[in-house]
Amino acid sequence: MNYTFKPSTGGRYLLSIANHQEITAVLAEFCRDQHIRSGVVGGIAAISEATFRFLDPATKQYVDKTFAEQMEVTCLTGNISQKDGEVYLHIHVTASRRDYSCIGGHLLNAKVNGACELYVADFLLDGVDRKFDPETGLNLYDFHE
Repeated sequence: MNYTFKPSTGGRYLLSIANHQEITAVLAEFCRDQHIRSGVVGGIAAISEATFRFLDPATKQYVDKTFAEQMEVTCLTGNISQKDGEVYLHIHVTASRRDYSCIGGHLLNAKVNGACELYVADFLLDGVDRKFDPETGLNLYDFHE
């Protein structure tokens, strides 16, 4: 199993992602398994590799950069919605390096190397989808009934 979890009341969960697993893939798997269509996520982790994504607003193009080193995720925060009927994660991370400097941004993927402990709160809402906005180049919330 790629994760273990403990449910609480009101659609809240504690989630532990197994060592050496990719965080965003396993989090999306968990959301599919638990039928979470909208919510928030937060937590901490130890990782050995991460790819961050930055949107250049001038070109509306994403720039990805991978860091292959041991880091401590000091803050992972984000939201859960749907796009084209699939789980859509929008996650930001700040990670501390060995020299205590920090890097961060939009998380594309990260590999656990140690522990990954998250909380997930399900909003218990349908109709929280994403739609591409050509003006910003972003997939923004598209609320509907």
